[in-house]
Amino acid sequence: MSSGVPHYIINGTTYIAGGSDNNCTVSICPVDLSVYGYRPSLPLSGVIIALYIISIIVQAFLGWRYKTWGFMTIMVLGAIDEIIGYIGRILLYNNPFAQPGFLIQIVLITIGPVFFSAAIYVTLFQIVNYISVKHSRFTPSIFYWAFVSCDLVSLILQAIGGAKSASANGSSSAGVNIALAGLSFQVATLTIFIILTVDYFIRSRAVWMAARIPARFTVFVSFLSAATLLILARCCYRVYELNDGYSQTSAALRDQPLFIGLETVPVIVATFCLIVAHPGPVFKGDQKHLTNHEKDVRGSECSAA
Repeated sequence: MSSGVPHYIINGTTYIAGGSDNNCTVSICPVDLSVYGYRPSLPLSGVIIALYIISIIVQAFLGWRYKTWGFMTIMVLGAIDEIIGYIGRILLYNNPFAQPGFLIQIVLITIGPVFFSAAIYVTLFQIVNYISVKHSRFTPSIFYWAFVSCDLVSLILQAIGGAKSASANGSSSAGVNIALAGLSFQVATLTIFIILTVDYFIRSRAVWMAARIPARFTVFVSFLSAATLLILARCCYRVYELNDGYSQTSAALRDQPLFIGLETVPVIVATFCLIVAHPGPVFKGDQKHLTNHEKDVRGSECSAA
């Protein structure tokens, strides 16, 4: 029997509640002995999977319509990742002690939002090109490669940490620490992204305040901002959740309503925000730059700024 793995003894038979030697089932062992201490909601997992499938269909259509292949690919990969992750939760509903379900969930649901963050980072590159390159502290390509590279680092750390924790049924402190490092790095990256985005809008205000801002751009920025803040809040929650590791004494880890409210809901809402905030209608139209909308009396104001 693996050290630290909960076990249950009935009539002299030892049942192990996790790891490769797991032989517990819901009909034999108390659910409290499982890593999460509960059976994930089956109806909710089904609904979330259906919503991610819808998002894939919509993103595929928008990607084809506006030829935004990169954005589409990132969003579809993220949605597929989340779907498989929630399939893992369905496996945990059937058997909360099953290592495959734990492995699938812990890795894929953890890293899923990294894809959506990457989609968000790509849009700053497009926003800078659209409004004004000269008002940016950095060139659009620097924004693009810096944030995407940071996102990749976060993805690798979270994947390695999650896999290491899952292989040890959550008992690997090294795995938890690596995953925490990845999540913390994602929080830091998102925070820096928000600061630099706000800074850019302040520096370029002479341009966009003098222009007639298209309604679609306002909608785009509003929903993009909402998606960014939702993913940031989710990442902060996951750092808090993993602070005590995968321990039976961790109240946050074993709180399903908290998981739903701060993981499931924010990420699926952010996913649909990124449908409304699709870059295609804004950046793939006839007007490639915000100032192209100003062909009348505002032209002199923009050049003076």
